[in-house]
Amino acid sequence: MAAHSVPNKHAVAPMEVSVEAGNAGAAEWLDDDGRPCRKGTFWTASAHIVTAVIGSGVLSLAWAIAQLGWVAGPAAMLLFAFVTYYTATLLAECYRTGDPETGKRNYTYMDAVRSNLGGAKVVFCGVIQYANLVGVAIGYTIASSISMKAIRRAGCFHTNGHADPCNSSSIPYMILFGVVQILFSQIPDFDQIWWLSIVAAVMSFTYSSIGLALDIAQTISNGGFKGSLTGISIGADVTSTQKIWHSLQAFGDIAFAYSFSNILIEIQDTIKAPPPSESKVMQKATRLSVATTTVFYMLCGCMGYAAFGDAAPDNLLTGFGFYEPFWLLDVANIAIVVHLVGAYQVFCQPIFAFVERRAAAAWPDSAFISRELRVGPFALSLFRLTWRSAYVCVTTFVAMLLPFFGNVVGFLGAVSFWKSFLSTASERFPG
Repeated sequence: MAAHSVPNKHAVAPMEVSVEAGNAGAAEWLDDDGRPCRKGTFWTASAHIVTAVIGSGVLSLAWAIAQLGWVAGPAAMLLFAFVTYYTATLLAECYRTGDPETGKRNYTYMDAVRSNLGGAKVVFCGVIQYANLVGVAIGYTIASSISMKAIRRAGCFHTNGHADPCNSSSIPYMILFGVVQILFSQIPDFDQIWWLSIVAAVMSFTYSSIGLALDIAQTISNGGFKGSLTGISIGADVTSTQKIWHSLQAFGDIAFAYSFSNILIEIQDTIKAPPPSESKVMQKATRLSVATTTVFYMLCGCMGYAAFGDAAPDNLLTGFGFYEPFWLLDVANIAIVVHLVGAYQVFCQPIFAFVERRAAAAWPDSAFISRELRVGPFALSLFRLTWRSAYVCVTTFVAMLLPFFGNVVGFLGAVSFWKSFLSTASERFPG
């Protein structure tokens, strides 16, 4: 496909769309804000949400339920599902200020905070949001390297037996993941990665289904369900302090498995113009996505706990609760890696857009920032190539220093949950 140079697509101003000025033809491919027509639908929005929600966090749910038990574990999952859905529906109404169909658009989460709250709360929410998005990128880099290493270990165990430790470093896999992300990071914005989200969503269901099938097979092999009503008991191996901290981490793991509010507004900004209003489409997509993921989470988490009981690993497919069939584990872990490639992009696009908007506003005449060379879905510019590549390199480097999947997941989940809950409540009920 031939490459050609084009100006930055955001350079079109709303005032230029005027039938009287002879731009009736232009109005057909521009939305009410003067930007190119958005083409997102209920299905593409659902794919983005599923890609963001059904992530590697699903693999730690069996461990989380093992800490809480058969009563508190499923109850916590249902509670977080309800809170996620409720706050998401409230946040979806913040996309437009005023009229839900013709009001001023808020293109990002921070624009919505600025329109509804203002003041110091904008800075506070901005720091928390972007720090959390950076943390998610780091967590996904760690998770992908663990899955890639698990592919090698599964083959090693199959060949040499389970007594062989089959140890290897995760750093080369993190570097490989980073190189792939540098390539995909050149896709300019959310609207251009819909296909990547669909592929990632399919991969999510693939590895979740494999994990569920293996859990069911293990439960049948055990001859019944394992576990207890209250989870891991305090005793010789677990102190009361460890029980408390592990329970709190379990809540964080469950919260992480549901988090996507950080990018909800950005997903909503891809939906085509009303009617129906973007908020109604987004609420419908959220309802389907949260309901679907909750069913999957309940099945995967509960069956994983039923299969392994208190010994449930913190990652079902890489903690080697299963060794055979090794090829099926390889398929599942490949699906995890492919999904994380897409999920990484979904969570990084808001940061990319924020920095690039600020740079374009600060240096509007700079060719280094504004000139683009388009090749298929990629829009190449020296600034985008430099800045996004540097971002990926930094997150990859930090991931090398923090190779602890379960702890990172729990921390990110706790931060994401309380940030989304408190900020959404403040936006909808400022008084």
